[in-house]
This record gives sequence, C-alpha cells and structure tokens, in this order.
Amino acid sequence: MNRKFLTIGTSAILTTVIGGVCISSLFGCQLPAIAKSPQECEPTLLGKQAEKIKSTIFVAENSEEQNRIQLYAKASPAVVAIVTTDGHGSGFIVSPDGLILTNAHVVEDSSKTVAVILADGTQVLADVVGFGSGGLDLAALKIRNQKNLPYLRLATPGSAQVGQSVYAIGTPLSLELQNTLTYGVISRIDKKLGLIQHDAAVNPGNSGGPLLNSNGQVIGVNSAIFNDTEIKRFIGISFAIPTELIQPFLVAVEQGNAQLASGRKQPSNNEDTDLPLNGQILQASLKNGDRTLPNNSYFHTYVFEGKAGQQITIEMDSDQIDSHLYLLLPAKERLIAENDDISPKDFNSRLTVTLPENGIYYLLANTFEAGESGSYSLRAVISQK
Repeated sequence: MNRKFLTIGTSAILTTVIGGVCISSLFGCQLPAIAKSPQECEPTLLGKQAEKIKSTIFVAENSEEQNRIQLYAKASPAVVAIVTTDGHGSGFIVSPDGLILTNAHVVEDSSKTVAVILADGTQVLADVVGFGSGGLDLAALKIRNQKNLPYLRLATPGSAQVGQSVYAIGTPLSLELQNTLTYGVISRIDKKLGLIQHDAAVNPGNSGGPLLNSNGQVIGVNSAIFNDTEIKRFIGISFAIPTELIQPFLVAVEQGNAQLASGRKQPSNNEDTDLPLNGQILQASLKNGDRTLPNNSYFHTYVFEGKAGQQITIEMDSDQIDSHLYLLLPAKERLIAENDDISPKDFNSRLTVTLPENGIYYLLANTFEAGESGSYSLRAVISQK
C-alpha cells in the first residue's frame, strides 16, 4: 500500500473502496465492495478500540500538561536569580530561613555579598557562606533576615533513573527570562563523574538552578552544558550534580564545616563589602591582585539596599589614585550613574543621585587608569533634598 498516497490523498479516498474496506474503517466504519453512505455503517470493535486509544492518549497528554502546570506553580516561587558584577546565575531556596544552593562558579569571583532576586521580583542581600570541597561545583548563600520563605525539598539520593522525566527552572541568558521552565528526560547517569545527563534545555544563566522530578523534588543542580562549538548554547546535552553529592554539602554548611575558599580565587578586597549610608568612612587600598575592569583598572565592589526616591551622596577621596565611581542596579542590568572627577582640578569622585527604585545597588570604587594602585576613603550618606 502506498503510504505517501494515503497521506496526501486522504480527502479523496475516504469514499474509495480498497479491497472492500474504506479508510473510514479507521474511524470505526467498514464498507462493502459497493460503497454505501457512511450513515449506513455500524460501529465496529476496531473503531471502539481506536476511540479508546485516542481517549487514553488525550488523557495522558492532558495529565502530563497539568502536572507541569502544577509543578511549576509549586516549585518556581523557591527559585531565584543571583546577580554579581560578572553576570548572573540561578539558585534555589532549600530552607524557610533563606539558605540558597547554587553553583560555585556563579559566585566564586564575586564579593562575599551578592544580590538575589526572588521569584516575585523582590531584591534581597545574601551572604556567601560556603563552597563545596574538592572542586565540587556547589556554593551556599544565606539571605539576611528572612523566615517562612518557600523552599524545595531534595529527592532521595540515588533515585534518579535513565528515562525519568525531569524539569529545569532558572534564568537563561537574561534576567528578563527569570524562572523559565523547560523539561526533558534523563539521558544517562555518569556514576564515575557524579553527573546526571539530561536533555531539558538549559543555557548560560541556568547554572545553579534546580533539576526536578515529577513530584517537584530536587534531583540535581544544573551545572554545565556540553558544546563543541564556540557558541555556548543548548544542544541537548546538559549535566546536573545529583543529590548524592548535594546532601553531604548541605550537611557541612549547616554544621559550619563548609569551606569558604577551597582553592578558588577569592576577591582580594576582604573588607566588609556592605556600604553603610550613615556617613561612616571606609578605608581600603586598590592594588595588584584585585579584580579588574576590561581596561585593566582595579576595582572594589560595595553593596547596599536602597529605596526609591532616596537621594544618596557618595564620595571617594584619594591623594594616590584618580578615583572613579560606578553605581549599578544589577537586577535591571543598568548603570545608574558614574563620576571620575569632582572638577578639573579635583580628581576625587562624588556622586549625588536619586535612586529610581527599591533594590540592591552595587557601587564600584575604581582607579580611572589601568595599573594605578593606592589607598582611598569612601563615604556614603542619605542626603536631604
């Protein structure tokens, strides 16, 4: 039988008798050699079975769709975006007091305080409280002064199976895409490397987000994608760290035994990165070993929680370097203000700005020229309008 013909000519052959059976028999109607009208056909057992199969498929598809909808509604409130001066990643809350799990590579080059965007858009501060040991790509953050937050539970270690449905939630590519859901199956389990391979779509920015089972439990932390091109985008091979490795790390964090360094590069500015807005003067030095901007000038990062309409004045003074200030709103990926000189004769920096919205702000204290080093003082105050 010519299948291509049947597919192309369906509308024509519905009334054509082939060997005494019309195509209508697929829908429960059998015709004799001399075709009668479809109204004269009686339902057959085959037709009833076909209808039952179609109904079963519909119910299964509808059930899977409803499961995805319910899973997302249940799990997504506990998934967060993590913003640093180097970019953003994903994470998820694992306890009601705000303990967050993410990848180490998301925060290892950041300050010890980072901005976290909750699922409802609220911006909060979180402290980096631990890294996985032995190169394990996990890190823990702790949101300040929180309780009763939504959180995700871990699946039983070792419960992941090849062929199992999995769901990923995270912030791929841009903060505007926060809490994107994708789904797929576990393709392979690499016990030697301790990784779950799956085909749920993840992209840069998904790092640190949860990989969930059908019950909304965490079976892994999305950590990497396989790509053999220079364009780092999803091609169907993604990797997650399984609960067998997650659980011991969280126990170490809770017991205060998680490492804060473990051989990873840490910012050399180990002063408190919070920026008080009460006029307190902070002293620091920019020097070789500090992080650099693309022009190879050194910078330190300070962070504060601002309110919409506040007028903030920030001053950076030094007699050793040409001071430069950048004020960023990372959750919106916006540069709010910058200043490198108070005047042509005064190379110190001063910013006076009215904050556009509630949120976590980053201040970069920078040397204007590449390679400059020296000490400086920093002061910030809420000024009167």
